[in-house]
Amino acid sequence: MLDKLKEIEAKYISIGEKLELPEVYTVPATYAKYAKEQKELFPIVDAYRRYMRRRQDAQDALELMSDPELKAMAQQEYDEARADMERLEQEIKILLLPRDKNDSKNVIVEIRGGAGGDEAALFAHSLYRMYTMYAESRRWSSEIVNINETELGGIKEVSFIIEGDGAYSRFKFESGVHRVQRVPDTETSGRIHTSTVTVAVLPEVDEVEFNINPADLQIDTYRSSGAGGQHVNKTESAIRITHLPTGTVVECQDERSQHKNKDRAMKILASRLYEAERQKQTAALAAERKSQVGTGDRSERIRTYNYPQGRVTDHRIGLTLYKIEQIMDGDLDEIIDALITADQAEKLKAVGDEA
Repeated sequence: MLDKLKEIEAKYISIGEKLELPEVYTVPATYAKYAKEQKELFPIVDAYRRYMRRRQDAQDALELMSDPELKAMAQQEYDEARADMERLEQEIKILLLPRDKNDSKNVIVEIRGGAGGDEAALFAHSLYRMYTMYAESRRWSSEIVNINETELGGIKEVSFIIEGDGAYSRFKFESGVHRVQRVPDTETSGRIHTSTVTVAVLPEVDEVEFNINPADLQIDTYRSSGAGGQHVNKTESAIRITHLPTGTVVECQDERSQHKNKDRAMKILASRLYEAERQKQTAALAAERKSQVGTGDRSERIRTYNYPQGRVTDHRIGLTLYKIEQIMDGDLDEIIDALITADQAEKLKAVGDEA
């Protein structure tokens, strides 16, 4: 592992030298490419250098142990250095795991009410609010692409984009069926209802990353509409694009401009087709299977939100937190961090099994 880390450090130093060259510094595209590469390598190089410093500290302490007066102090320093080295070894192993190339991208989130009628639509609205508040807490921006609201203030379906560095790396574990257990406002007997909502998370991809044949598209225009007069537009600016080979349909009606709606719809279509292809290629992997969106049946779920008990349970990792109000207000980091840790542990185990 140390040989590999030396090579990475040498590459990091070489990129740093290139960034100082006038022929690189004065060409924005080339400079950005090297700067991005340097940024990605920095955490590994930094951890490697800290490891080497602590290894030297351990060697120095070992030499001091021959002095009876310094032995106790040297032993303590040696033990601390070795503990740091073990911790850094684990950190480096995680940093060396293959990175998901989509992690740094913006994300498209699609929420749809599943089983449960109006109650499912109301919970879809709650999840939309939760995700946008989480994005806001990380200073990421969110923008609605398409929304289909109900008269009671719920959402049948909504598509929105969250823009921010690393958005996909944090949101990608949210794909799946989310189950809610609570007493609806309209329930006079106080009976708990169970409803479901499906969430799909897609990395935003540019059309250049996924080529679409224009002959495969059917493009329709229509007037925007929404419950209570919202999003109403008297001109036919809303766009519906159908990808004929797959039957994939994307609608965009939030922009006032037909041109902007078409551009946004094409981006989402490219992202959906890209994700479908990616999932097809990785369908054999157990980790990928666990993160797929189900049909919305009550029996399928990745997470349960139980309001009477004030708890949220993520069934994939067996994590239960009794702070439902904070979570619904966008406090998702504890759940997402635990999911990332579990994913890393699974990947480390797979690497160990192959070794």
